[in-house]
Amino acid sequence: MPFEIPDNWEWTTINAISKSILYGVSESAKTNGKYRLLRITDIQNNSVQWDSVPYTDFDENKVKSYLLSEGDILFARTGATVGKSYLVQELAEEAIYASYLIRVQTYDAVLPQYVKFYFESGYYWEQIEQGSVGVGQPNVNGTILGNLHIPIPPMHEQYRIVSELLKWMGIIDVIELGKTDLQTIIKQAKSKILDLAIQGKLVAQDPSDEPASELLKRINPKAEITCDNAHYPKVWQKTILGDIFNHNTGKALNSSNKEGIMKDYLTTSNVYWNKFDFSVIKQMPYKESELDKCTVTKGDLLVCEGGDIGRAAIWNYDFDICIQNHIHRLRPKGELCVAFYYYS
Repeated sequence: MPFEIPDNWEWTTINAISKSILYGVSESAKTNGKYRLLRITDIQNNSVQWDSVPYTDFDENKVKSYLLSEGDILFARTGATVGKSYLVQELAEEAIYASYLIRVQTYDAVLPQYVKFYFESGYYWEQIEQGSVGVGQPNVNGTILGNLHIPIPPMHEQYRIVSELLKWMGIIDVIELGKTDLQTIIKQAKSKILDLAIQGKLVAQDPSDEPASELLKRINPKAEITCDNAHYPKVWQKTILGDIFNHNTGKALNSSNKEGIMKDYLTTSNVYWNKFDFSVIKQMPYKESELDKCTVTKGDLLVCEGGDIGRAAIWNYDFDICIQNHIHRLRPKGELCVAFYYYS
């Protein structure tokens, strides 16, 4: 007994509650045909988009054994999705199922929906993991499936359990949908707040503040100043990053170049959104002539070139470190609030 169950329940096997456990057919999928051919790949998130399921033809003298009916449970017997199941409901057309699926038809005294919920339980998946064979392509055959243990309650309790599970699963689905919607709203809110900030609409303007044109002149007398301020406060100025930051990338990793001093360096795998991961820090040689270009000091803004393109962080540490060529170093030419440009 894997675990205790109520006195009026019974431990049994899938074999004992099934009138049929049958493999699917080896037929080719076609654009047109007499029957829909349901495959493992057509089953996604416990549902099937029947309009996209292909067709096939089959021997009319043999097809009766493979026609799907409402209440049938299909079981994926091989591949990455081994153990995945699907309860057939609301069939609009005649359909049969492909060979990588096993169909389970229960006796009338056992609710298919109860068995389907069992096929999603933790105890069921423990048995599947123990029973699956094959390293490259795990599989569970009909014999293993039939020998799986399942606790069976009385008929009326099966109905009550299914009804209660449907209620709770519905609530969970609503929560899951709300979670997705909330993540979208949070992302949109962040973007909107940042847009307001760089348009000068997030905080009140102070007339006594020095105009940005004066700031640019002080940082870089040659800075290009544009006059299109239609979307910005009058004292703001548009310019380009190159006018207010010195920019360069680090050194390319080259195994043949072994000259120089061994130094720690950052790659894109070390740089995240405004934070750094120091769990793996590598070293490579840097020549004296390369150190000025490739060394990061406190206050530098680092931007990733590959991977999550544009990911950035400010180096706020009191020790220097070098960078690889897939990281851009932006060093302010004058007194700037680097964090403002990070959020921009």
